[in-house]
Amino acid sequence: MAYLNMIRDYNIRQALPAANKAALLAIDMQQYFDGIIAPILDNVLALVDACRSAQAKIVYTRHGHRNPQKDGGMLATWWGDLIEYGSAPWGLNRKLKPSSSELILDKVRYTAFHGTDLDDWLRQNRVEDLIICGVMTNCCCETTARDAFVRDYRVFFVADATATVNEELHVASLKNLAFGFSYILETEELCRYLVTDHPR
Repeated sequence: MAYLNMIRDYNIRQALPAANKAALLAIDMQQYFDGIIAPILDNVLALVDACRSAQAKIVYTRHGHRNPQKDGGMLATWWGDLIEYGSAPWGLNRKLKPSSSELILDKVRYTAFHGTDLDDWLRQNRVEDLIICGVMTNCCCETTARDAFVRDYRVFFVADATATVNEELHVASLKNLAFGFSYILETEELCRYLVTDHPR
């Protein structure tokens, strides 16, 4: 994958998640972001299928604001236009079909940990390794990855299953994450491992 070549000077640590201690975080795969999601959707769906096969946990985050004046904070100041909770764009991409055992987590900040019970849920489910995919690479995905790292999770960030508004920002995030926070992988390698090689 080209992204791994582009960040090879920083992506010097190698590891794979333990499926029985792993959770996939599919970040903000919502209709609001369908244009950004389109190039990575097949890879995200492949990761979901692989994690189901490996019996890893799966969490879908959903960003939305009920009252931006109260729950918007600096996001409202910075962007102005925020995703309205309960609106059509707030819904998950139609190709995602969460099962009843998979968690849908609503959030109002970049990181999926802020103001949610994600950390408690992961600890209760004995999750130690987090696999991150979704959008946007340099905002919610990166912030969640950094937040997970400082909470002592091992973070696996999927280069070709995350996306943002342009390649420059995407690659910059991958370099920063590889340098200090995450193992950077590609979809094909990770799916193959989860389906065929992971410890049962």
